[in-house]
Amino acid sequence: MAAPIVALADVGKDFAGVRALHGVDLSIEPGEICCLCGENGSGKSTLIKIIAGVHAPTTGTVALDGETRDSLSSTDSLRAGVRVIYQDFSLFPNLTVAENIAFTREVAGRIGFVSRTRQRAAAQEALGRMNVDVDVDRLAGELNMVDRQLVAIASALASDARLIIMDEPTTALSQREVAALLDVVKALKADGVSTLFVSHKLDEVAEISDRTVVLRNGEKTADRPAAEFDREALVAAMTGRTVEYGTLSVGPVAADAPIVLDVASLARAGSFDGVDLTIRAGEVLGITGLLGSGRNDLALSLFGLLPADSGTVTVDGRVVQLRTVQDALDAGIGLVPEDRLTEGLFLDHSIGDNIVIRTIDKLTGALGFTSPTKMKDAAWRWVDELSVKTPTISQPVSTLSGGNQQRVVLAKWLSAEPRVLILCGPTVGVDIGSKRQILDLLGTLAATGMAIIVISDDVPELLDVCHSIALMSEGRIERRFDRAAITEAELNTLLMSA
Repeated sequence: MAAPIVALADVGKDFAGVRALHGVDLSIEPGEICCLCGENGSGKSTLIKIIAGVHAPTTGTVALDGETRDSLSSTDSLRAGVRVIYQDFSLFPNLTVAENIAFTREVAGRIGFVSRTRQRAAAQEALGRMNVDVDVDRLAGELNMVDRQLVAIASALASDARLIIMDEPTTALSQREVAALLDVVKALKADGVSTLFVSHKLDEVAEISDRTVVLRNGEKTADRPAAEFDREALVAAMTGRTVEYGTLSVGPVAADAPIVLDVASLARAGSFDGVDLTIRAGEVLGITGLLGSGRNDLALSLFGLLPADSGTVTVDGRVVQLRTVQDALDAGIGLVPEDRLTEGLFLDHSIGDNIVIRTIDKLTGALGFTSPTKMKDAAWRWVDELSVKTPTISQPVSTLSGGNQQRVVLAKWLSAEPRVLILCGPTVGVDIGSKRQILDLLGTLAATGMAIIVISDDVPELLDVCHSIALMSEGRIERRFDRAAITEAELNTLLMSA
């Protein structure tokens, strides 16, 4: 029997006296799909980086193909066929698809010269292996999220990957694209390629996994065949507690609640057309649709980033012109963006600065000086409210996990108390325990009279937090459903066929 591609024994990792992993055993067999689950801060990222040779374990050993290593470098891991696809895909935006795909292959293979012909051939072969059609001469920075994900996988295949580690690979994908990606993973398995699939989405774990490993607080709490887990058991292993499902996070909307947002015949060429929306105080509207349906462009338009060509937007009875972001801010509209890293945060600044940036004027005295005490108190209030895991608000927000970064983005906008809050994928990258907390928080905000738009293709999430759900397709709102009038299965079917 072949040795495991990777085997970790009693692995621990400390950072400046803080224990990130303790006594973790993990092996991955050839052709196996292993799902790694855990809340933010559970140690998943640290474990991945140990396998990739980025971090050396403080205790324990790592073996590749049965050979135990005293130390493991990134190059050792690469040459053993281990490839990691991180959440940001690690592509070079100014290089072509072919150059990106060939890069790791040439580094791992010690190829000393560049051949454009060889690069293009390798890229086309790797993409063809997945039955994917992407222009290999196009710059990677011009690709959409789906194609960037596929190019990252193709790069791994082109360099003869034997184990591909996918860190939250479906974060930016809609349901149709997720289905296509899971088919690719299954095809890789048939080809003898192993996958370590890291995900918060329990339905994906159930569909794709041969075996599921769960980390909690740096320790392994479960490791068994995926078929032995149901949703409740998996959540309990991840969180150590019971998390309720199917509980509506919002209360009813008062029949006489005033209209906060009224959108009439809104259109932008090439993005959306004839959009009509009405949202009352305390109402949560979900908008869903496949990538390219116009859902995200609509959100950007309401925030002044993609001004509409025609139509009207009314907030609290006043017609507003949304030509710039400042126009939207003045109208009381806030946006939690889909891409928190490039659009939602100042990564080099502290957690506290990121939280208070939208309300800095309220924390400034008559002489124009900010109050450090008020800023600190305001920041800590939201750190506590949203359970951001940090020992201090002074550290750079870039040091937080993806889920905690998302909570900081939420805190920034919630502190500004907008009249209309638009959230694009509000729980993307957030672990299952914190997801419930965020959805319940949206319900609390709605109870204060805020009008909320949630843009997502996470159907259970939409049904959990929305009073009604609008389905977009080809730039138009095709239908709008009352939450009580549609089931999860029905909405999934409509979404996949839109």
